[in-house]
Amino acid sequence: MLSAPHLSVADFLHACKAITGEQYVLSAAEDKQVFESEWRGRMRGDALAVVLPSDTAQVAAIVKLCRKANIAIVPQGGNTGLVLGSIPTAPQTAIILSTRRLNRIRAVDADSNTMIAEAGCTLAAVQQAATDVDRLFPLSLASEGSCTIGGNLSTNAGGTAVLRYGNTRDLCLGLEVVTADGEVISQLHGLRKDNTGYDLKQWFIGAEGTLGIITAAVLKLHPQPRTRCTALLAVSSPENALQILRLAGTCFGPALTTFELISGVCTELVLQHIPGTRQVFPQQHPYQILLEVSDFHPASHTLALWENFEQELMQADLILDGALAGSVAQANDFWKLRESISEAQAKAGRNLKHDISVPVGRIPAFIAETGALLAAACPGAQVVCFGHMGDGNLHFNVNTQQVDRQVNPEALDDTAVSRLIHDQVHRFGGSFSAEHGVGAMKRDDMLRYKSETELSMMRAVKQALDPAGIMNPGKIL
Repeated sequence: MLSAPHLSVADFLHACKAITGEQYVLSAAEDKQVFESEWRGRMRGDALAVVLPSDTAQVAAIVKLCRKANIAIVPQGGNTGLVLGSIPTAPQTAIILSTRRLNRIRAVDADSNTMIAEAGCTLAAVQQAATDVDRLFPLSLASEGSCTIGGNLSTNAGGTAVLRYGNTRDLCLGLEVVTADGEVISQLHGLRKDNTGYDLKQWFIGAEGTLGIITAAVLKLHPQPRTRCTALLAVSSPENALQILRLAGTCFGPALTTFELISGVCTELVLQHIPGTRQVFPQQHPYQILLEVSDFHPASHTLALWENFEQELMQADLILDGALAGSVAQANDFWKLRESISEAQAKAGRNLKHDISVPVGRIPAFIAETGALLAAACPGAQVVCFGHMGDGNLHFNVNTQQVDRQVNPEALDDTAVSRLIHDQVHRFGGSFSAEHGVGAMKRDDMLRYKSETELSMMRAVKQALDPAGIMNPGKIL
């Protein structure tokens, strides 16, 4: 818990301006608004000020000043998070430290397949910098034009290529971090082998700014694939989708990059609410799979693998229909159907989002059992299920707008609906947060589903690295 400030607010803001320049300390309500507003409209913070340092030295100086003044710090990148992690939870007790001005690509080494990028670089800028040297940075998110690499690391973001390349954690070789004491840890050597004690970067990846502030990172690059095959497959059930996933893994091996499950409800929402989208198949189907293979061999090799895969599918009678993209434009159309689901849901009305993971082999049973429990406990609730089936991550969202609680007074309220789903996730050996983090939204779930031993260890780390409690208070723990 923070003690009383040692500086007046006026003196504190004056000192911040001396570090960053006056125009980069925003204290007027109209200037702070865009930083204080959670993008989905669920919460509005009230920061003491928004501070925008331009380099690591300024970040360190601001942190030291906040430690001296007992002012909390809420680190913020692109403010695209989904669990209220980058918004102050208490009024006028914290600054928002925005990394937007830390936006330089410091170095790109094509021989080492590495890049050093500052925390405020957008994911799209990092992807482009890799493309410029014929390399690939494979992290891919719907918000890549506005989310930042510091935020991606801080939340250990996932995305659509985890099946092949892993989470953001797997794409990082080193970090530069400002600690809660205002000291700088710099491990930007980019070594793939460094077996000298604790791997300190892992403490900060996924910590959501509660232990320190990431200011730069060494990112792992990959060769650009020579060919890509993108397909949309219609299936009758998640059970058939699981069999196809097994078959695709056997046929394509590590070239299998994406395996997305899309329910028919999702497709209907997209076609209804997103202009420019179109139905791929003559009729609607219960589920679709967006499958992508990326290969480093010539196109003829990839197409031969694909033909063999098609024959296996037909022999096993696993699909209702299928389409292989014949052009980049058609592949983009397939992807638009998938990437537009969240926007379509938002246009359709309020919905309960659940970013969960369960063991891949148990996904069909989870969907069937949880759907049946919801139908019985909350008649009229609509399940909007989609996600990264290849790595076990589903977005098991629920629309309860059509639930008539006058007709069904025993129907679960929204809080109880989420509790039912997360209890099911726990029973299936899964996680209540697969790729979005914990933030302020899921702290109660941490207490419900994490063991006391796990929580005690996390609290010990927090106490050791941030004894004054100034780093993003009210988040995770």
